[in-house]
Amino acid sequence: MPITAQQLLQILPNAGQVAGFFVPVFNTAMNRYQIVGTKRVAAFIAQIGHESGQLKYVKVIWGPTAAQARYEGREDLGNTVAGDGSKYRGRGLIQITGRGNYMACGQALGLDLIKQPELLETPQYACMSAVWFWATRGLNTLADAGQFGKITQRINGGQNGTADRQALYARALKVLA
Repeated sequence: MPITAQQLLQILPNAGQVAGFFVPVFNTAMNRYQIVGTKRVAAFIAQIGHESGQLKYVKVIWGPTAAQARYEGREDLGNTVAGDGSKYRGRGLIQITGRGNYMACGQALGLDLIKQPELLETPQYACMSAVWFWATRGLNTLADAGQFGKITQRINGGQNGTADRQALYARALKVLA
């Protein structure tokens, strides 16, 4: 069941005109990675809705803040070269972060994200990187089981924004039912 622009705007009312740019790429990407059915689509749209500020941000705004400065030199993210923290900041609708994740995502999508990390700022690749992340973290299985909190944990590493994510999820389930 493809999502329509009207449904997307009902779920993410602050997306405005950009929703129309994302609907075709959402449908292609979600189908490619089997994000199909109400539970999966609702969970996916709610999570990317929160992560992107309802499709407003496809790149982390960089200060750097104290928290962002800690991304520099994080070997667990593959940030081993000076400047990697900023260069490989969160991008895409699920905010792919770190040289290692950019490399893995780029290999999966057939892109050189090490040389062109900004590709994840385009609607097509912002969405494709999000569905790649979703699939590689086993999030369809969690969505099928209704384990929305565990999905948040795998995406965020914690429970930041839980209330907003839950509200978007409830709205998505209602709109897509």
